[in-house]
Amino acid sequence: MSEYDYVDKDYYAALGVSKDAPQAEIAKAYRKLARELHPDARPGDAAAEERFKQVSEAYAVLSNAEKRAEYDRVREMVAAGARSTPFGGAATGPAGDMWGFGVEDLFGDLLGQARQPRGQRHRTVRRPRRGGDIEATVTLEFTEALSGATKKIRITAPDICGECGGAGSSPDAGTTGCATCGGVGVLRRRDGGVTMSATCPACGGSGVSPGSPCRRCGGTGRHVRTKDVRMRVPAGVQDSARIRVKGKGEAGLDGGPAGDLYVTIRVSPHEVFTRRGDDLTVTAPVTVTEAILGTTITVPTLDEPVTVRVPAGSQPGRVLRVRGKGAPTSGGRSGDLLVALDVVVPRQLSPEQRRLVESLHGTLTSPREHLENYVKASRP
Repeated sequence: MSEYDYVDKDYYAALGVSKDAPQAEIAKAYRKLARELHPDARPGDAAAEERFKQVSEAYAVLSNAEKRAEYDRVREMVAAGARSTPFGGAATGPAGDMWGFGVEDLFGDLLGQARQPRGQRHRTVRRPRRGGDIEATVTLEFTEALSGATKKIRITAPDICGECGGAGSSPDAGTTGCATCGGVGVLRRRDGGVTMSATCPACGGSGVSPGSPCRRCGGTGRHVRTKDVRMRVPAGVQDSARIRVKGKGEAGLDGGPAGDLYVTIRVSPHEVFTRRGDDLTVTAPVTVTEAILGTTITVPTLDEPVTVRVPAGSQPGRVLRVRGKGAPTSGGRSGDLLVALDVVVPRQLSPEQRRLVESLHGTLTSPREHLENYVKASRP
């Protein structure tokens, strides 16, 4: 790869995404293309293998926030008029650093470079980079969410290449000094009294180039792999909760740590119970006479059913509370069970039932007396 390749290649086009695409969209596009173009999926297809290498190279840059920002910055500078290098003009190696002072001395951390004392040979060190986080969703049964469960989640994400161990080169290929930067890891251009420098795009700042890229990962050191992750869901977890599983995200680069897996919980509805916070609610139908006279009913809980007394004169929608029979909490306690009364009015009556109801009706005081008085008072 020459110094021209870095700016001439459109990594966004290689992945089929826009320049403003979020990291999640970039990762999704890469996974889709990697599955389609991987040599194992298309054995003997040289064109697909070359395309796979291009996609892998693009993702190696765009998946890392620092590399992506530097790539965007260099392309913008080139578009603004730079010619042969990221800074315009001719690239120079160690001999071209006439002043012993470069932009990396001021912005070493920004460019991902290890600063060294002035006058020493500049050398960029590739730092370990943390892998990206990934998202997943798991659906639990209502009772699983309350009691806790161990779930298996299938994820597809970049992992350490099993063939090259993350080195990016074939195990028997070895490495050579980078021809683009002369093995120093940076490209420089003298501008007036200042030497401006940028990380060498050919070797990523390492100063060395692999003898030949790993066939399995295309030289990125990672390949997309589908694997199962087991996670423990704590008792009492609620719908839409987000659980972090440390170290189960994308593999890191250059020996960096893996990212994390964030799992969003979805809880299936229950046929009897609904949940609000740590309390469970169950709706209990009662007859008109049970609501008038009072009664005792049996309602279910998460374990054994309980008996609840319905007071005489209970109104529709009244809620009775059973302490400690709700959802478990993180403190080892449980919420309450709320029993909502639903007074059911019969749709049909036998002649005898109707006679009895009419007899009762004649003895009751109208509950609308205040409305009737208002109507009478408002008439002219």
